[in-house]
Amino acid sequence: MVKVGTFNLNNLFSRFNFRAEIDTAPDDFPGGISLTFENDDVKVRTFMGRLIRAKDEKDRDKVARRIIEMDVDVLAVQEVEHIGILKEFNRDSLESLYPHVVLIEGNDRRLIDVGILSKFPIGKITTHQTAVHPDEPNKRVFSRDLLQAEILDEDRNPLFTLYNTHLKSHYVPYGTDPVAGGIAADSRRRRQAETIARIIEEEGGPGGRYVLAGDMNDPPDSPHLAPMISIGGAPLTNALSNPVETRKPRPETAGQGPGPLTPAWTHRFNPPGPEPPEYALYDQIWLSPSLADRFSNPKIDRRTLHGGDGSDHDPAWIELDL
Repeated sequence: MVKVGTFNLNNLFSRFNFRAEIDTAPDDFPGGISLTFENDDVKVRTFMGRLIRAKDEKDRDKVARRIIEMDVDVLAVQEVEHIGILKEFNRDSLESLYPHVVLIEGNDRRLIDVGILSKFPIGKITTHQTAVHPDEPNKRVFSRDLLQAEILDEDRNPLFTLYNTHLKSHYVPYGTDPVAGGIAADSRRRRQAETIARIIEEEGGPGGRYVLAGDMNDPPDSPHLAPMISIGGAPLTNALSNPVETRKPRPETAGQGPGPLTPAWTHRFNPPGPEPPEYALYDQIWLSPSLADRFSNPKIDRRTLHGGDGSDHDPAWIELDL
């Protein structure tokens, strides 16, 4: 059995914080957040006027505890700043649970990337961050990346291919028309889904052994994800359609609605105003047809706090009989 999971670590940024007095921030940088100290000068890069902060130590410890308790063999992770912090987190917080760590810098202006932690050897690694869509042939389609990695057995024979991604969020910047911004975000997510389907079909086709995991920022039945869940006409299997929770969800307070109506959720959104919280399965694991009858024990580690235990997403995983 091979346990495969996915977990959005929610801004696993570097532990280094620098403070400096800055009168004005330069406006000629498109994004990213860093301070560079060079010859007593401070060079500044900003993202929407905000400087980066390290992930709170208590939240980092909570995330680490959840990963250790899950004890999966291969974990797709999202929202990691860089390979250095992922290796440091694995070494210092996970006690080097994973001997194989993968992350390639992607497209996100906020410097959040996708990565892989694995107990199994890893073969070929491919980034598809430069992929484009026919509707916008001069613009990279992925907000972050579609990271592809061969997972091998101990004799370095291929077990399956893992695709890890983090699709466009619903966030609309302040000052942008919310309706137009929402439509644009949905359209880009659909183009990303179409591109994922094209890439997977070119790489392995419907007959290949592959797992598609990550933060999709939409529920599995979203029309914007529909192109992604059928490769070459062969539908993928949603391995988390009927998961088991590690604990019951925290009940909502009076006037906040009935709470989740199904255990198949990993993200809770509390909208402004009187509307009750929304629960959705944003973090997903899809299986190729060749793996559809080889998985079991789908699980979601349920948070104990409404805001999340170290992350605003809950991790999910399955077992594959390979």
